[in-house]
Amino acid sequence: MVPRYARPDMVAIWEPENRFKIWFEIEAHATEALANLGVVPKSAADALWKWWATNPSIDVAAIDAIEAVTKHDVIAFLTWVAEQVGDEARFMHQGMTSSDVLDTCLAVQLASASDLLLADLGALLEAIKRRAFEHKMTPCIGRSHGIHAEPVTFGLKMAEAYAEFSRCKDRLIAARKDIATCAISGAVGTFANIDPRVEEHVAAKLGLSVEPVSTQVIPRDRHAMFFATLGVIASSVERLAVEVRHLQRTEVLEAEEYFSPGQKGSSAMPHKRNPVLTENLTGLARMVRSYSIPAMENVALWHERDISHSSVERYIGPDATITLDFALGRLTGVIDKLLVYPERMQKNLDKMGGLVHSQRVLLALTQAGVSREDSYLLVQRNAMKVWESDGALSLLELLKADPDVTKALSPREIEEKFDLGYHLKHVDTIFARVFG
Repeated sequence: MVPRYARPDMVAIWEPENRFKIWFEIEAHATEALANLGVVPKSAADALWKWWATNPSIDVAAIDAIEAVTKHDVIAFLTWVAEQVGDEARFMHQGMTSSDVLDTCLAVQLASASDLLLADLGALLEAIKRRAFEHKMTPCIGRSHGIHAEPVTFGLKMAEAYAEFSRCKDRLIAARKDIATCAISGAVGTFANIDPRVEEHVAAKLGLSVEPVSTQVIPRDRHAMFFATLGVIASSVERLAVEVRHLQRTEVLEAEEYFSPGQKGSSAMPHKRNPVLTENLTGLARMVRSYSIPAMENVALWHERDISHSSVERYIGPDATITLDFALGRLTGVIDKLLVYPERMQKNLDKMGGLVHSQRVLLALTQAGVSREDSYLLVQRNAMKVWESDGALSLLELLKADPDVTKALSPREIEEKFDLGYHLKHVDTIFARVFG
Protein backbone atom coordinates (compact mmCIF):
# COMPACT_ATOMS: atom_id res chain seq x y z
CA MET A 1 0.00 0.00 0.00
CA VAL A 2 1.39 3.40 -1.06
CA PRO A 3 0.13 6.19 1.24
CA ARG A 4 0.00 8.58 -1.72
CA TYR A 5 -2.79 6.51 -3.23
CA ALA A 6 -4.70 5.60 -0.08
CA ARG A 7 -7.77 7.00 1.69
CA PRO A 8 -8.28 6.60 5.44
CA ASP A 9 -11.57 4.68 5.53
CA MET A 10 -10.30 1.90 3.28
CA VAL A 11 -6.90 1.78 4.97
CA ALA A 12 -8.61 1.34 8.35
CA ILE A 13 -10.18 -1.94 7.20
CA TRP A 14 -6.71 -3.45 6.77
CA GLU A 15 -4.99 -2.07 9.85
CA PRO A 16 -3.67 -4.78 12.23
CA GLU A 17 -5.87 -3.49 15.06
CA ASN A 18 -8.99 -3.99 12.97
CA ARG A 19 -7.88 -7.45 11.88
CA PHE A 20 -7.33 -8.53 15.50
CA LYS A 21 -10.71 -7.08 16.51
CA ILE A 22 -12.39 -9.21 13.86
CA TRP A 23 -10.42 -12.24 15.02
CA PHE A 24 -11.64 -11.69 18.56
CA GLU A 25 -15.26 -11.38 17.48
CA ILE A 26 -15.00 -14.62 15.50
CA GLU A 27 -13.52 -16.43 18.49
CA ALA A 28 -15.98 -14.92 20.97
CA HIS A 29 -19.03 -15.67 18.84
CA ALA A 30 -17.81 -19.22 18.32
CA THR A 31 -17.25 -19.65 22.09
CA GLU A 32 -20.73 -18.25 22.68
CA ALA A 33 -22.23 -20.80 20.30
CA LEU A 34 -20.25 -23.61 21.94
CA ALA A 35 -21.59 -22.47 25.32
CA ASN A 36 -25.15 -22.52 24.00
CA LEU A 37 -24.54 -26.11 22.87
CA GLY A 38 -23.14 -27.06 26.28
CA VAL A 39 -19.67 -27.82 24.94
CA VAL A 40 -17.93 -25.13 27.02
CA PRO A 41 -19.04 -23.25 30.15
CA LYS A 42 -21.23 -20.20 29.63
CA SER A 43 -18.82 -18.36 31.91
CA ALA A 44 -16.14 -18.68 29.21
CA ALA A 45 -18.14 -16.71 26.67
CA ASP A 46 -19.22 -14.24 29.35
CA ALA A 47 -15.60 -13.63 30.34
CA LEU A 48 -14.63 -12.88 26.76
CA TRP A 49 -17.47 -10.44 26.17
CA LYS A 50 -17.00 -8.81 29.60
CA TRP A 51 -13.38 -8.04 28.74
CA TRP A 52 -14.38 -6.85 25.27
CA ALA A 53 -16.96 -4.49 26.79
CA THR A 54 -14.13 -2.55 28.43
CA ASN A 55 -13.14 -1.48 24.90
CA PRO A 56 -9.56 -2.70 25.31
CA SER A 57 -6.79 -1.45 23.08
CA ILE A 58 -5.17 -4.11 20.94
CA ASP A 59 -1.45 -4.30 21.69
CA VAL A 60 -0.18 -5.16 18.23
CA ALA A 61 3.45 -4.94 19.31
CA ALA A 62 2.87 -7.43 22.12
CA ILE A 63 1.15 -9.88 19.78
CA ASP A 64 3.97 -9.50 17.27
CA ALA A 65 6.50 -10.21 20.01
CA ILE A 66 4.73 -13.46 20.88
CA GLU A 67 4.58 -14.42 17.20
CA ALA A 68 8.33 -13.88 16.94
CA VAL A 69 8.64 -16.86 19.30
CA THR A 70 5.68 -19.03 18.22
CA LYS A 71 6.08 -18.35 14.51
CA HIS A 72 2.28 -18.58 14.31
CA ASP A 73 0.07 -15.52 14.16
CA VAL A 74 -3.21 -17.01 15.41
CA ILE A 75 -1.53 -18.78 18.35
CA ALA A 76 0.21 -15.52 19.22
CA PHE A 77 -3.13 -13.72 19.23
CA LEU A 78 -4.84 -16.39 21.35
CA THR A 79 -1.96 -16.31 23.82
CA TRP A 80 -2.20 -12.53 24.17
CA VAL A 81 -5.99 -12.63 24.66
CA ALA A 82 -5.60 -15.32 27.30
CA GLU A 83 -3.17 -13.07 29.16
CA GLN A 84 -5.85 -10.36 29.23
CA VAL A 85 -8.93 -12.46 29.95
CA GLY A 86 -7.57 -15.11 32.28
CA ASP A 87 -8.28 -18.79 32.79
CA GLU A 88 -11.67 -18.85 31.00
CA ALA A 89 -9.89 -18.02 27.74
CA ARG A 90 -8.71 -21.61 27.49
CA PHE A 91 -12.08 -22.49 25.97
CA MET A 92 -11.49 -20.30 22.94
CA HIS A 93 -10.79 -21.96 19.59
CA GLN A 94 -12.35 -25.29 20.62
CA GLY A 95 -12.39 -27.54 17.56
CA MET A 96 -11.33 -24.70 15.27
CA THR A 97 -8.35 -24.34 12.98
CA SER A 98 -6.46 -21.18 12.13
CA SER A 99 -7.99 -20.87 8.69
CA ASP A 100 -11.45 -20.67 10.26
CA VAL A 101 -10.33 -17.39 11.79
CA LEU A 102 -8.20 -16.12 8.91
CA ASP A 103 -10.64 -16.89 6.09
CA THR A 104 -13.70 -15.64 7.94
CA CYS A 105 -11.84 -12.45 8.86
CA LEU A 106 -10.80 -11.91 5.25
CA ALA A 107 -14.43 -12.34 4.21
CA VAL A 108 -15.47 -9.62 6.67
CA GLN A 109 -12.71 -7.30 5.42
CA LEU A 110 -13.49 -7.84 1.75
CA ALA A 111 -17.21 -7.34 2.37
CA SER A 112 -16.45 -4.07 4.21
CA ALA A 113 -14.13 -3.01 1.41
CA SER A 114 -16.86 -3.82 -1.10
CA ASP A 115 -19.28 -1.55 0.73
CA LEU A 116 -16.86 1.36 0.40
CA LEU A 117 -16.24 0.58 -3.27
CA LEU A 118 -19.97 0.41 -3.93
CA ALA A 119 -20.36 3.83 -2.33
CA ASP A 120 -17.51 5.06 -4.54
CA LEU A 121 -19.28 3.75 -7.62
CA GLY A 122 -22.49 5.42 -6.53
CA ALA A 123 -20.75 8.79 -6.24
CA LEU A 124 -19.06 8.32 -9.60
CA LEU A 125 -22.36 7.40 -11.27
CA GLU A 126 -23.99 10.54 -9.90
CA ALA A 127 -21.19 12.73 -11.26
CA ILE A 128 -21.33 11.05 -14.67
CA LYS A 129 -25.12 11.34 -14.82
CA ARG A 130 -25.02 15.06 -14.02
CA ARG A 131 -22.49 15.74 -16.78
CA ALA A 132 -24.40 13.52 -19.20
CA PHE A 133 -27.60 15.53 -18.86
CA GLU A 134 -25.66 18.80 -18.83
CA HIS A 135 -24.23 17.95 -22.27
CA LYS A 136 -26.98 15.71 -23.57
CA MET A 137 -27.26 17.62 -26.85
CA THR A 138 -23.73 19.09 -27.02
CA PRO A 139 -22.55 17.87 -30.44
CA CYS A 140 -19.04 16.57 -30.92
CA ILE A 141 -17.28 14.32 -33.37
CA GLY A 142 -17.30 10.59 -32.81
CA ARG A 143 -14.03 8.91 -33.68
CA SER A 144 -13.14 5.40 -34.76
CA HIS A 145 -9.46 4.45 -34.93
CA GLY A 146 -8.84 7.97 -33.61
CA ILE A 147 -10.17 9.40 -36.90
CA HIS A 148 -13.27 11.55 -37.40
CA ALA A 149 -16.27 9.30 -38.02
CA GLU A 150 -19.76 10.75 -37.47
CA PRO A 151 -21.34 13.18 -34.99
CA VAL A 152 -22.29 12.16 -31.46
CA THR A 153 -22.87 14.26 -28.34
CA PHE A 154 -20.69 14.65 -25.30
CA GLY A 155 -23.70 13.57 -23.27
CA LEU A 156 -23.70 10.25 -25.12
CA LYS A 157 -20.06 9.73 -24.19
CA MET A 158 -21.05 10.20 -20.57
CA ALA A 159 -24.09 7.94 -20.99
CA GLU A 160 -21.81 5.19 -22.26
CA ALA A 161 -19.66 5.56 -19.16
CA TYR A 162 -22.74 5.56 -16.91
CA ALA A 163 -24.01 2.30 -18.41
CA GLU A 164 -20.58 0.71 -18.08
CA PHE A 165 -20.11 1.68 -14.43
CA SER A 166 -23.66 0.55 -13.69
CA ARG A 167 -22.63 -2.88 -14.91
CA CYS A 168 -19.50 -2.62 -12.75
CA LYS A 169 -21.67 -1.92 -9.73
CA ASP A 170 -23.88 -4.93 -10.45
CA ARG A 171 -20.80 -7.14 -10.80
CA LEU A 172 -19.37 -5.91 -7.52
CA ILE A 173 -22.66 -6.54 -5.73
CA ALA A 174 -22.53 -10.13 -6.99
CA ALA A 175 -18.84 -10.49 -6.10
CA ARG A 176 -19.50 -9.16 -2.59
CA LYS A 177 -22.23 -11.72 -2.06
CA ASP A 178 -19.94 -14.47 -3.30
CA ILE A 179 -16.98 -13.50 -1.10
CA ALA A 180 -18.92 -12.88 2.14
CA THR A 181 -18.80 -16.48 3.37
CA CYS A 182 -17.89 -17.95 6.74
CA ALA A 183 -16.07 -21.20 7.45
CA ILE A 184 -15.86 -22.55 11.01
CA SER A 185 -15.46 -26.19 10.08
CA GLY A 186 -12.21 -27.27 11.74
CA ALA A 187 -9.24 -29.10 10.31
CA VAL A 188 -9.91 -30.25 6.72
CA GLY A 189 -13.46 -28.94 6.93
CA THR A 190 -15.24 -32.02 8.29
CA PHE A 191 -16.68 -30.46 11.50
CA ALA A 192 -15.19 -33.45 13.35
CA ASN A 193 -14.49 -31.40 16.47
CA ILE A 194 -16.99 -28.58 16.13
CA ASP A 195 -20.72 -28.50 15.50
CA PRO A 196 -21.88 -26.94 12.20
CA ARG A 197 -24.28 -24.84 14.26
CA VAL A 198 -21.30 -22.89 15.56
CA GLU A 199 -20.50 -21.87 11.99
CA GLU A 200 -24.11 -20.82 11.43
CA HIS A 201 -24.07 -18.71 14.60
CA VAL A 202 -20.80 -16.93 13.71
CA ALA A 203 -21.96 -16.32 10.15
CA ALA A 204 -25.22 -14.75 11.31
CA LYS A 205 -23.45 -12.51 13.82
CA LEU A 206 -20.97 -11.27 11.22
CA GLY A 207 -23.44 -10.83 8.38
CA LEU A 208 -21.94 -13.62 6.29
CA SER A 209 -23.35 -16.69 4.59
CA VAL A 210 -22.18 -20.21 5.41
CA GLU A 211 -19.64 -21.81 3.11
CA PRO A 212 -21.49 -24.94 1.90
CA VAL A 213 -18.35 -27.07 1.77
CA SER A 214 -14.89 -25.96 2.77
CA THR A 215 -11.71 -27.97 2.93
CA GLN A 216 -9.49 -26.39 5.53
CA VAL A 217 -10.03 -23.10 3.69
CA ILE A 218 -12.80 -21.35 1.83
CA PRO A 219 -12.41 -22.28 -1.86
CA ARG A 220 -10.35 -19.61 -3.62
CA ASP A 221 -12.47 -19.45 -6.76
CA ARG A 222 -14.56 -16.99 -4.77
CA HIS A 223 -11.57 -14.76 -4.21
CA ALA A 224 -10.44 -15.10 -7.81
CA MET A 225 -13.80 -13.83 -9.03
CA PHE A 226 -13.73 -10.97 -6.53
CA PHE A 227 -10.32 -9.69 -7.60
CA ALA A 228 -11.14 -10.25 -11.26
CA THR A 229 -14.19 -8.04 -10.75
CA LEU A 230 -11.99 -5.33 -9.26
CA GLY A 231 -9.75 -5.68 -12.32
CA VAL A 232 -12.68 -5.15 -14.67
CA ILE A 233 -13.78 -2.08 -12.72
CA ALA A 234 -10.23 -0.75 -12.98
CA SER A 235 -10.32 -1.29 -16.74
CA SER A 236 -13.50 0.77 -16.94
CA VAL A 237 -11.79 3.48 -14.91
CA GLU A 238 -8.96 3.48 -17.41
CA ARG A 239 -11.30 3.56 -20.40
CA LEU A 240 -12.91 6.80 -19.22
CA ALA A 241 -9.55 8.21 -18.15
CA VAL A 242 -8.07 7.53 -21.59
CA GLU A 243 -11.02 9.30 -23.22
CA VAL A 244 -10.33 12.39 -21.14
CA ARG A 245 -6.63 12.20 -21.94
CA HIS A 246 -7.32 12.12 -25.68
CA LEU A 247 -9.85 14.92 -25.48
CA GLN A 248 -7.26 17.08 -23.69
CA ARG A 249 -4.63 16.74 -26.42
CA THR A 250 -3.70 20.18 -27.77
CA GLU A 251 -4.89 19.29 -31.27
CA VAL A 252 -8.27 18.22 -29.87
CA LEU A 253 -8.85 20.17 -26.63
CA GLU A 254 -12.56 19.43 -26.37
CA ALA A 255 -12.32 18.81 -22.62
CA GLU A 256 -9.63 18.91 -19.98
CA GLU A 257 -8.96 18.23 -16.34
CA TYR A 258 -9.59 21.13 -14.00
CA PHE A 259 -6.39 23.15 -13.57
CA SER A 260 -6.41 24.71 -10.12
CA PRO A 261 -4.94 28.11 -9.19
CA GLY A 262 -1.26 27.73 -8.44
CA GLN A 263 -1.01 24.35 -10.16
CA LYS A 264 2.11 23.77 -12.25
CA GLY A 265 2.18 21.53 -15.30
CA SER A 266 5.90 21.27 -15.97
CA SER A 267 9.15 22.11 -14.22
CA ALA A 268 10.55 23.35 -17.53
CA MET A 269 7.62 24.69 -19.58
CA PRO A 270 5.31 27.16 -17.84
CA HIS A 271 2.57 26.81 -20.44
CA LYS A 272 1.87 23.13 -19.81
CA ARG A 273 -1.53 21.85 -18.59
CA ASN A 274 -1.10 18.09 -18.52
CA PRO A 275 -3.76 15.38 -17.90
CA VAL A 276 -1.84 14.11 -14.88
CA LEU A 277 -4.84 12.81 -12.95
CA THR A 278 -6.12 10.59 -15.73
CA GLU A 279 -2.60 9.45 -16.61
CA ASN A 280 -2.28 8.45 -12.96
CA LEU A 281 -5.55 6.52 -13.24
CA THR A 282 -4.16 4.55 -16.18
CA GLY A 283 -1.22 3.50 -14.02
CA LEU A 284 -3.37 2.62 -11.01
CA ALA A 285 -5.67 0.53 -13.22
CA ARG A 286 -2.68 -1.51 -14.33
CA MET A 287 -1.88 -2.29 -10.71
CA VAL A 288 -5.42 -3.33 -9.78
CA ARG A 289 -5.66 -5.59 -12.84
CA SER A 290 -2.32 -7.19 -11.97
CA TYR A 291 -3.73 -8.50 -8.69
CA SER A 292 -6.30 -10.65 -10.46
CA ILE A 293 -3.66 -13.05 -11.82
CA PRO A 294 -2.21 -14.19 -8.45
CA ALA A 295 -5.78 -14.43 -7.14
CA MET A 296 -6.55 -16.91 -9.93
CA GLU A 297 -3.32 -18.79 -9.27
CA ASN A 298 -4.42 -19.15 -5.63
CA VAL A 299 -7.34 -21.36 -6.66
CA ALA A 300 -5.21 -24.48 -7.16
CA LEU A 301 -4.12 -25.30 -3.61
CA TRP A 302 -2.76 -28.72 -2.61
CA HIS A 303 -5.41 -31.17 -1.41
CA GLU A 304 -7.37 -29.72 1.52
CA ARG A 305 -5.06 -26.69 1.79
CA ASP A 306 -1.59 -25.29 1.67
CA ILE A 307 -0.52 -21.74 2.52
CA SER A 308 0.78 -20.60 -0.86
CA HIS A 309 -2.26 -18.32 -1.07
CA SER A 310 -1.65 -16.67 2.28
CA SER A 311 1.28 -14.42 1.43
CA VAL A 312 -0.42 -13.41 -1.82
CA GLU A 313 -3.61 -12.30 -0.07
CA ARG A 314 -1.68 -10.28 2.49
CA TYR A 315 -0.61 -8.16 -0.48
CA ILE A 316 -3.55 -8.12 -2.83
CA GLY A 317 -6.36 -7.78 -0.27
CA PRO A 318 -5.26 -4.37 0.97
CA ASP A 319 -3.52 -3.17 -2.17
CA ALA A 320 -6.26 -3.91 -4.68
CA THR A 321 -9.08 -2.46 -2.60
CA ILE A 322 -7.14 0.58 -1.37
CA THR A 323 -5.89 1.40 -4.87
CA LEU A 324 -9.28 1.00 -6.53
CA ASP A 325 -10.94 3.07 -3.80
CA PHE A 326 -8.49 5.88 -4.47
CA ALA A 327 -8.88 5.56 -8.24
CA LEU A 328 -12.68 5.73 -8.11
CA GLY A 329 -12.51 8.78 -5.87
CA ARG A 330 -10.03 10.47 -8.18
CA LEU A 331 -12.10 9.71 -11.29
CA THR A 332 -15.20 11.12 -9.62
CA GLY A 333 -13.31 14.36 -8.98
CA VAL A 334 -12.09 14.50 -12.57
CA ILE A 335 -15.58 14.10 -14.01
CA ASP A 336 -17.16 16.45 -11.49
CA LYS A 337 -14.75 19.28 -12.34
CA LEU A 338 -14.08 18.42 -15.99
CA LEU A 339 -13.79 21.49 -18.19
CA VAL A 340 -15.87 20.97 -21.34
CA TYR A 341 -15.51 23.18 -24.44
CA PRO A 342 -18.58 22.97 -26.73
CA GLU A 343 -17.21 25.62 -29.09
CA ARG A 344 -14.07 23.59 -29.68
CA MET A 345 -16.20 20.50 -30.23
CA GLN A 346 -18.14 22.33 -32.93
CA LYS A 347 -14.93 23.63 -34.46
CA ASN A 348 -13.54 20.10 -34.68
CA LEU A 349 -16.82 18.87 -36.16
CA ASP A 350 -16.47 21.46 -38.91
CA LYS A 351 -12.73 20.92 -39.38
CA MET A 352 -12.83 18.45 -42.26
CA GLY A 353 -15.17 20.17 -44.66
CA GLY A 354 -18.29 18.09 -44.00
CA LEU A 355 -16.71 14.65 -44.37
CA VAL A 356 -18.72 13.47 -41.36
CA HIS A 357 -21.84 13.41 -43.56
CA SER A 358 -20.40 11.09 -46.22
CA GLN A 359 -22.46 8.03 -45.23
CA ARG A 360 -25.75 9.84 -45.62
CA VAL A 361 -24.84 10.79 -49.20
CA LEU A 362 -23.73 7.22 -49.89
CA LEU A 363 -27.06 5.84 -48.70
CA ALA A 364 -29.04 8.47 -50.59
CA LEU A 365 -27.30 7.52 -53.83
CA THR A 366 -28.10 3.83 -53.32
CA GLN A 367 -31.73 4.71 -52.65
CA ALA A 368 -31.73 6.77 -55.85
CA GLY A 369 -30.81 3.72 -57.89
CA VAL A 370 -27.00 3.84 -57.97
CA SER A 371 -25.22 0.62 -57.06
CA ARG A 372 -23.52 0.58 -53.67
CA GLU A 373 -20.10 0.11 -55.27
CA ASP A 374 -20.58 3.10 -57.58
CA SER A 375 -22.12 5.19 -54.81
CA TYR A 376 -19.12 4.54 -52.59
CA LEU A 377 -16.74 5.45 -55.42
CA LEU A 378 -18.56 8.73 -56.18
CA VAL A 379 -18.57 9.88 -52.56
CA GLN A 380 -15.04 8.68 -51.81
CA ARG A 381 -13.39 10.42 -54.77
CA ASN A 382 -14.81 13.73 -53.60
CA ALA A 383 -14.13 13.00 -49.94
CA MET A 384 -10.46 12.30 -50.63
CA LYS A 385 -10.08 15.76 -52.20
CA VAL A 386 -11.41 17.28 -49.00
CA TRP A 387 -9.16 15.04 -46.88
CA GLU A 388 -6.07 15.96 -48.87
CA SER A 389 -6.94 19.67 -48.60
CA ASP A 390 -7.09 19.29 -44.78
CA GLY A 391 -10.69 20.44 -44.84
CA ALA A 392 -10.09 23.53 -46.95
CA LEU A 393 -12.46 22.18 -49.60
CA SER A 394 -16.14 21.49 -48.94
CA LEU A 395 -17.56 18.04 -49.54
CA LEU A 396 -20.99 19.56 -50.06
CA GLU A 397 -19.78 21.88 -52.81
CA LEU A 398 -17.72 19.20 -54.52
CA LEU A 399 -20.67 16.81 -54.57
CA LYS A 400 -22.98 19.47 -55.97
CA ALA A 401 -20.41 20.11 -58.72
CA ASP A 402 -20.00 16.42 -59.59
CA PRO A 403 -22.28 15.62 -62.57
CA ASP A 404 -22.26 11.90 -61.76
CA VAL A 405 -23.69 12.69 -58.35
CA THR A 406 -26.22 15.25 -59.53
CA LYS A 407 -27.57 12.78 -62.07
CA ALA A 408 -29.04 10.93 -59.10
CA LEU A 409 -29.51 13.67 -56.48
CA SER A 410 -30.56 17.29 -56.81
CA PRO A 411 -28.49 19.99 -55.06
CA ARG A 412 -31.27 20.39 -52.50
CA GLU A 413 -31.31 16.64 -51.81
CA ILE A 414 -27.55 16.70 -51.32
CA GLU A 415 -27.80 19.66 -48.94
CA GLU A 416 -30.39 17.82 -46.85
CA LYS A 417 -27.79 15.15 -46.13
CA PHE A 418 -25.58 17.64 -44.31
CA ASP A 419 -27.98 18.26 -41.41
CA LEU A 420 -26.20 17.78 -38.07
CA GLY A 421 -29.47 17.32 -36.20
CA TYR A 422 -30.17 14.15 -38.16
CA HIS A 423 -27.44 12.35 -36.23
CA LEU A 424 -28.89 13.32 -32.85
CA LYS A 425 -32.51 12.31 -33.34
CA HIS A 426 -32.25 9.20 -31.15
CA VAL A 427 -30.33 10.72 -28.24
CA ASP A 428 -33.51 10.76 -26.13
CA THR A 429 -34.09 7.09 -26.87
CA ILE A 430 -30.56 6.16 -25.77
CA PHE A 431 -30.85 8.27 -22.61
CA ALA A 432 -34.14 6.57 -21.76
CA ARG A 433 -32.46 3.19 -22.11
CA VAL A 434 -29.52 4.17 -19.93
CA PHE A 435 -31.14 6.32 -17.27
CA GLY A 436 -34.71 4.99 -17.31
